[in-house]
Order: sequence, then structure tokens, then C-alpha cells
Amino acid sequence: MADHDSSPNPKPLILVDGSSYLYRAFHALPALSNPRGEPTGAVFGVANMLKRLLNDYDPEYMAVVFDAKGRTFRDELFEQYKANRPPMPEELSEQIPPLLELIDAMGLAVLQVEGVEADDVIGTLTRAAEREGMPVVVSTGDKDMAQLVSDRVTLVNTMDDTVLDRDSVAKRFGVPPERIVDLLALTGDKVDNIPGVPGVGPKTAAKWLARYGSLEGVVAHAQEVQGKAGDSLRAALDTLPLSYRLATIKRDLDLGLELEALRRRPPDTARLRDLLRRLGFRSWLADLQGKAGDSSGDPARDGRDYQLVLDPGQLEAWLERLRAAPLFAFDTETTGLDYIQARVVGVSFAVREGEAAYVPFSHDYPGVPPQLDRDAVLAALRPLLEDPGVKKLGHNLKYDRNVLVNHGLELAGIAHDTMLESYVIDSTANRHDLDTLCERYLDHRTIHYEDVAGKGAKQIGFNQVALEQAGPYAAEDADMTLRLHHHFWPQLEAAQGLRRLYEELEIPLIEVLSRMERTGVLVDAQALERQSEELAERMQALERQVIELAGEPFNLGSPKQLQAILFDKLGLPVIRKTPKGQPSTAEDVLQELAQDYPLPQLILEHRSLSKLKSTYTDRLPELINPVTGRVHTSYHQAVASTGRLASAEPNLQNIPIRTETGRRIRQAFVAAPGRLILAADYSQIELRIMAHLSGDEGLRAAFREGQDIHRATAAEVFGAPAGEVTPEQRRAAKAINFGLIYGMSAFGLARQLGIDREAAQAYIDRYFARYPGVRAYMERTREQARRDGYVETLFGRRLYLREINSRNGQRRQYAERTAINAPMQGTAADIIKRAMIQVDRWLRSEASPACMIMQVHDELVFEVNVEDLERVRTQVVRLMSDAAELSVPLEVEAAAGKNWDEAH
Repeated sequence: MADHDSSPNPKPLILVDGSSYLYRAFHALPALSNPRGEPTGAVFGVANMLKRLLNDYDPEYMAVVFDAKGRTFRDELFEQYKANRPPMPEELSEQIPPLLELIDAMGLAVLQVEGVEADDVIGTLTRAAEREGMPVVVSTGDKDMAQLVSDRVTLVNTMDDTVLDRDSVAKRFGVPPERIVDLLALTGDKVDNIPGVPGVGPKTAAKWLARYGSLEGVVAHAQEVQGKAGDSLRAALDTLPLSYRLATIKRDLDLGLELEALRRRPPDTARLRDLLRRLGFRSWLADLQGKAGDSSGDPARDGRDYQLVLDPGQLEAWLERLRAAPLFAFDTETTGLDYIQARVVGVSFAVREGEAAYVPFSHDYPGVPPQLDRDAVLAALRPLLEDPGVKKLGHNLKYDRNVLVNHGLELAGIAHDTMLESYVIDSTANRHDLDTLCERYLDHRTIHYEDVAGKGAKQIGFNQVALEQAGPYAAEDADMTLRLHHHFWPQLEAAQGLRRLYEELEIPLIEVLSRMERTGVLVDAQALERQSEELAERMQALERQVIELAGEPFNLGSPKQLQAILFDKLGLPVIRKTPKGQPSTAEDVLQELAQDYPLPQLILEHRSLSKLKSTYTDRLPELINPVTGRVHTSYHQAVASTGRLASAEPNLQNIPIRTETGRRIRQAFVAAPGRLILAADYSQIELRIMAHLSGDEGLRAAFREGQDIHRATAAEVFGAPAGEVTPEQRRAAKAINFGLIYGMSAFGLARQLGIDREAAQAYIDRYFARYPGVRAYMERTREQARRDGYVETLFGRRLYLREINSRNGQRRQYAERTAINAPMQGTAADIIKRAMIQVDRWLRSEASPACMIMQVHDELVFEVNVEDLERVRTQVVRLMSDAAELSVPLEVEAAAGKNWDEAH
């Protein structure tokens, strides 16, 4: 390896202290797990560091060194060596085998030598490389390694980007690299249990070494050192040689290998791909497939037949195939994501895996080849697309249905949607977009939209994408959707409960939500603008109060400035710190501080008003569609793990109802002239589901008899007649009723009620004594979750709990709380979806002018003609009440008004 001497800038040997980074990654990064629930956070952290080193140095020689299991020579020297270190957490130790396998697959040498530590192996390799004239970079977070630094050896800490050469070692430690072991012998090491000189820190030790030259010099002049430090030094003289030997990194091991064994090998791509898939590292897997020349950009390479349809004969041939197919995949390409304004620029189909077509008709860039006429294509497709007997398959077909309405087409016959198939099979496994699902289940990196349309400000609309790029992209979407369906459908067929949920609830809901979205909701823009002005004035008043209390002006939106005011200037107690060690100003921290201090309370109020202003009073008028005059949200079926719908652009489900400002915003949601807003809301549905699932007779009786459940609970918990329950007792009972559903602890209840923990625990104990069925249900559910790894709603929806058997107590407890709550929240979500389908079916059968315009968790909102109100209200209440058969009645409260607030 002498050729390195002749190179003007030889590449360094990279030696990685794998054991150091393993622990650091485990403790520094958030807990990650793969789809099977196995921990992967430490693997992810170390692997990213290695990738970064490879990218930064592109080395020819590299090794990752780990401590071997078992005792080392240092344990023989000193029985108490590292005795203070706790054993490696099991969640870390089980990550070591896949990490070692991954590093090997990357083409890097992995070293573990029995009887010595990783430091000694690195020290020996460093000396060998120096003899060969090869520069060395040691990547570590261990300060002890500074003793290895020389003119040819540099330390790099990949976690914080610090670099130590000879000068920076001297600057940082106060001694040159040759005296680092002397320094360590004097200071000792609490973590490794190296004795050192008790009470002597790095500054004192460096001062002694500067004065006396070396450890030997310090020992020789020990009698001259004054004070307590001198006494400690003299008392430690007998153990200093041991401390020195323990701190010294061995550099003369017989490793039985040449440096040539550390030469990088080409990565084992196939093995690496399998490992990345198993670990769930999707982005790296996608990069790997792209670099390996994945065929997604060139359909011809893997035998796929993707056609670009540009003449009538081609189109007719495909229409014949679609008519004959029992099921075909269908997708639209459009001008944008706003489904109200978007226009279709082309459509794609697939009837067999590997065979797909794209029919462009509205690409309009300069020089675009002649395309088929848009109206002619859509007219030819109309009989197929609008026929409920012709079964279609797609991915997020609700969007395609909405856009087709812009062209006067009503998509019918929606039989399957791969986004919903994935979601129903496992809502928590991953995101449910097409690209992610293809990577995960088909081991295929799709052509991404950015690949053909660009990114950021330079991104073009699909109508501007060249046909030679648009064709494979669009055809692939249809082909991959069909392939995903063939992957998912057998799983649904094998789980009849999930299949029923999919076919009877999620698929029919597509059309219901599409109609709701397209109907939209009428908002009073002028009322919102007035509210924005009022909110701005209130926020300015709050800012003045805050600045007065703080004693100086500062930016309320700056966490750093707020932190300085609260904790540095005012000296408020630090409740929690950020990962960087700074006092946290998070919402829950401020809420706790607000119980005792006025400034955090004002900050919270300001934040709340600011959020309402930016999210609603400022934003909603901007979202009014100029054509319809209404706001059109998007309801997402495949987001919330429990089955709840999510609303976005804008989110209509988070407008607070209990605050005056929130109610005023709801006043801006109005009915058209001659119409009213009707709001129908399930009353305490999750508590009723708890009564049903737990079978507790006390809860059931209270609901069957129409009692005020919180008053009834207070009477049971506090041992008082229902008529004598105080408002304070009812409030406590309400907190218990809802808190237990969400797994609230005695600590959480105490904080909410402002009482001590013992009193809160006594409340909970009395509750369980009066409602033993609830406790039994909770235990039963936790046990079933631990056994099966998932819980189910009343209608068979599953929520997988990958941390339910975690050895990490916090993560396990969170999973247990989720196990108790998910069946209730998920069942409530299923019930209102069933109600929506039934109500929509009735409205269409009656050809009623009433329309469903919003769904907000347990509430449905309608716009109805004034003269039709009572008939619609009666029917809606009946259909919602009959949406599920529970052992307690489902109660629905319905009211009407000129705006949404009045309807409550």
C-alpha cells in the first residue's frame, strides 16, 4: 500500500467508532420501528452517519469497529472497570445484528476483536496506517480518542461536525495529544469507573501538566501541590499507574489482518435492498433503486407495454378492451390539485399487469404532437364511466370523480380503491400514497411527479409535460394501481370483517364525500373580515399587556425571545427542556405555567387568537371559489389511524365550539336565502360505546334511563343523591368519564381538576368500584392487544399497536392507552360513516333539495329549505340513531338556524 505515499492528496483511511455512535444514535434520535414493530432508530442513525462519511470522503479504505462481547484486559486489570455502566438496553442490543449486516452489505469492513475494546482496534489500525504514510480520519464521539491525534490522524465527530487536529486538541483540552492519557489518568472517568484523582477536573489537571510537563512530573512534584487538590493527588499516587493503563488505548495489537482487508467493496445491492425493505428505510431504498437503474423510467426495460394513444383506431381498440374487462384501472391527469377548478388533460387505463395506455388530449406546450379531441374522447368514455355495472379500480378515485364532474361526467361503478385497500388492511403501516405503496409492496420505485414536471417554483403543470414523458408516467399509475389491487385483494378476501368494512363502508363513502365536497359550504366573507379586524385589535391589546408584564418589548412569536423573558429574566420554573437542552415554551408547558403566572396565560391567549385569525378569519375568504361562491374542503379517508375522517384545505373540523371566538367564526357559516343550517350531533357517543363494549350494567342503566351521565357518575363516585350533586362534583365526574376513555392517569386528572394526585387516584378508584365492568373491559382489551397486536372496532376495523409489547415503558403505556381508546373512537367513526351513507341514500331517493355539507367528528351538518326542515330533521335523527344497534340508545341532538352557531 506504499502507493499512498506517492499521491499528492491521498484519500484517508476512515475508522469509525461504531460502539460510540451506536449509543449516541440510540439516545439522541426518536424511537423508530419497522412495519413489524422492531426497533430501528439506532440502525437508522448509525447508517446515516456512515452514508455521510462515504459522501464526504469517498474513501478507498474504511472500517467500522465495535466492542466485542465479554471481558477485556482492562477488566482483568481492574475488577471495577465500567462497573457503573448499566447493561445495554434490550431495544438497543437487538438492533446490533441487523446493523452489522447492513454495514457489511454496504461493502464496509466490520471489526470486533475479543478481549479488547473498539478504541484499541482503532488505535492499532491508526498506527499501522501511519507507518504506511496513509492519513487517517477517526470518526468518534469519544474524547479519549484525542490521544490518537497526530500530524496524520484527525478526529471527526459526525454528530456535531467538530474536527480535532493537533492544534484544536491543545486548544480544547489544554494539553497536546501526547499528554491526553496523562490528563485522563488525573481526571479519571466516572462512566468507565477509572479512579483518577478525586475532585480534580480537566482544568486543574491541564494546569498541573503545563507546569510539570507530564504525569511523571506531576507525581514527582506531588508534595508541592497545595490545598485539597494536593491532598487528593497525594492520596491517589498509588492508583495513578492503574488509571494511566486503563486510559491508554492499545496500539500494538496483533489483529491478524492487513490494511488491504479494509478496502471498500462494491455494495451487495440485492442484499442491501432486502435489508432496507425489512428495516423500513423507504427513502434509501428508493435512492438505491434509482441508482441501480430501476426500470420505472423506461417501461420497455422490464417488458411493460405502455401505449400513448394518439389516433381514433388506438382509442377504439382500448375501449373494446375496457368493455370486455371485468375490472379496469382508471386514472386522470389534470391541471392541478384543486378539484373544483382542475381540468382533465388525459386519462389512463390498465386491464392486465404490464399493459396500460395514456390518452392525452389537452397538453398544450409549443410543438406538442396532434392529440385526440378532448370532448370526443370524453363522449366515447361516458357510457363506460357512468355505467354502475362497469367496475372501475383506482387510487384515490374521489379526486378523479370530482374532477370529471367539471366535464359533466358522473363516475359510477367504483368497485375498488387501492388507497382504501391499504388503509383498511393496516391504517398505521405507512402512508397510503401510490409511490409509497409501490415501493413497499411491489419493490418498485415509480416515476414521481417531480421526475416529469420538476420541483418547486420551476414545476410545470401536467399539461406542459412532454408526451414522451407523460405517457409512461400516466400509464404506470394505472398499471401499478392494478398490481397493488392484486396484492391487496387476497388479503381482504381472507379477512371477511375487513372486507365488509371496505365494501360496505369505505367504498360507498367515496361518492358521499365527493358530493359533500362539491356542494361546499357558504361563508360570509364580510363577517369574517370584520372578525379579523377585531382579532387583530385584541391581539395588539394582549401584546401591550405582555410587554408591560415582561418589562420590555419582544417578539411573541419567537420561542427564543420568549424563553429569555420567561426563564432568564422572570425566573419562572423550567418544566421541561428541548432536545438541545433549552427550556421549552411548548403549549403544554405554558399551560402548566399559566396556572400560577399571568404572562404565560396571556401568551396562550395570544397564540390561540393568532391561530384562529391566520387559519380561519383571514384564510377562509381567500378560499371561496369564484364560480360556486362556496368553500370546498377535502375529506381524507386514509389519514387517521382510528377511521376518523380528516378535513383539509381548509380544516373545518378544528374550529373551537366552546370559545366565544370559535362560535363567532361558526356564525360566518351561513345558509343560502330561503334555507337553514341543520346540525345533528351524536350525544356522548364514545361513552355510550364504552357502556356497550364494557357491558357494565351501571353505565348501561344510566343511559337506558336517560340520566345525565356525568351527574349519575358523580352520584356514584361521591356517594350523593343525584339531585344533590354539586357543579364541582359533576365537573370532576365528567373529567373522569372522558379521561378514562383516553387513558388519563391520576396525575393527568389531578392536573385537570387542580387537586392533588392522591385525591385524583381516590376518585378513579371509586369510579372503578362503582363501574367494575369498565375496569374489566380495559384489562381485557390490554390483554387482547398484547396477544394479537391489534384491537378492533365493533365493525371489525383494526388498529395495529406495534409498541404494545415494547420494553420501553413510555411507548408501551401509550400503546395501552391507545388500545383502550381506539375501539371507542373507531366505532364512533364507523357509526357516523354508516349514518352518512344512509342519509345520503335517503336524500337522493327523495330527490330532496336538502344536502349534507359538513362532517365534524360526531356531527353532520346540512343545508335545508325552510319548509322542509321538520321532515329532514326527523328523518336524519332516525337514520343516525339507527346506524348501529348498541345495548344503549344512540341519542342524536338536532337543531337549526340561519348559521352554524345558531344550529347548536
